[in-house]
Amino acid sequence: MKIAFISLGCSKNLINTEQMMALCRAAGHTVTGEPRGADVAVLNTCGFIDAAKSEAIENILELAELKQAGELGKLLVCGCLSQRYREEMLDQLPEVDGLMGTGSYDHIVAAVEAVARGERPQDFGDISATTEEGERLITTPGYTAFLKIAEGCDNFCAFCIIPYLRGRYRSRPMEAILKEAKALSDAGTKELILIAQDIGPYGKDLYGERRLPQLLRELCKLDFHWIRLHYLYPDHLDDALIDVIAQEPKIVKYLDIPLQHCDDKILKAMGRWGTRETLTQLLDRLRQRIPGLVVRTSLICGLPGETEEAFEALCRFVTETGIERAGVFQYSREEGTRAAAMPDQVPEEVAAQRVERLVDLQSRVLDAYNESRLGTVMEVLSEGFDPEMGCYAGRTYADSVEVDGRVWFTAAGEVPAGQFVNVRMTGTIDGDLSGEIEE
Repeated sequence: MKIAFISLGCSKNLINTEQMMALCRAAGHTVTGEPRGADVAVLNTCGFIDAAKSEAIENILELAELKQAGELGKLLVCGCLSQRYREEMLDQLPEVDGLMGTGSYDHIVAAVEAVARGERPQDFGDISATTEEGERLITTPGYTAFLKIAEGCDNFCAFCIIPYLRGRYRSRPMEAILKEAKALSDAGTKELILIAQDIGPYGKDLYGERRLPQLLRELCKLDFHWIRLHYLYPDHLDDALIDVIAQEPKIVKYLDIPLQHCDDKILKAMGRWGTRETLTQLLDRLRQRIPGLVVRTSLICGLPGETEEAFEALCRFVTETGIERAGVFQYSREEGTRAAAMPDQVPEEVAAQRVERLVDLQSRVLDAYNESRLGTVMEVLSEGFDPEMGCYAGRTYADSVEVDGRVWFTAAGEVPAGQFVNVRMTGTIDGDLSGEIEE
């Protein structure tokens, strides 16, 4: 059969999609990213917040239209949305021919073959017992690849549904990670992006101690140019880990540290580590010990109980700490979380206004960072020529794939995607840096 895969949500979800693609191809099926003309479409969904749920439903309805027009055979939905809303989807979305949860990715071949026979499978395995091993059909450009080192989460933050959808924290064995990393390195991957819901606790469940520093040392022995870390919660940034990040030249000096807030009461209500003082001290320590560090974080506006004073404190925190990159999100009231039942819910329009104000404020911090780079020469990973812009696009160590900006640069000759070049920064374009190759 011809099986089309569509992956929504995070990079962790993408890896599960790549694993399912590899399993289907190994079973003799053809895999594609184009649902039109496919026998079965597999939609791997995100169900984290309202925006993600809406995107998933829109995709389901679009695929249903293809089915109705006779351009698609069957539709199988898997991932976080089906895990979270199994009964509702069965009742309200008759267009869906089968459902799989987050504990059943390795059953994909049986599921697609069942829907092709006209059955309506429902496969929901143990979300805390899934394996992350097996082949992947890499869908990212050859020079960049994600590597998942753990699945699940034990943090149970008040606003977050992920532990209930993905299960408890489960580290992959180090030898399995290194084997997969070696294969990626041999295939020509230049930028390796380590991912998990939280990479900091890696190894504690398997080995009785955190072993991320040891894993990073081993990965740095392989033939990668950049190793990027996503995500590091603040409570796991101890001296041993900071030393590795500072000392290993392959580890880019860019850390994605989800802080979510800085107000002491809001942090406590969230179930997050630290206080404004300890978070400020951590950022100061990181910048002192890791020269050139660029910090990215996630921030939430509008959690229940967030007063105007708490929000203003968050604004000052962003400015005073100079956080260069920030994803600012409006609090989403998710049923099943502790925060959903909290008193003092902030009106949605107020939360939306706060997001807008904080985004504007943080953009000024980003502008100041870009101004500080003008006239300097930075290493850039080329992502190829962009015909709309009429120049090349790329990323510095300070720009992670898809979530940050790009560098637009000119060159006298051809610069293929995946090549590292030195670019002198000469200007900015809509918040991105621009420049020209330094011969």
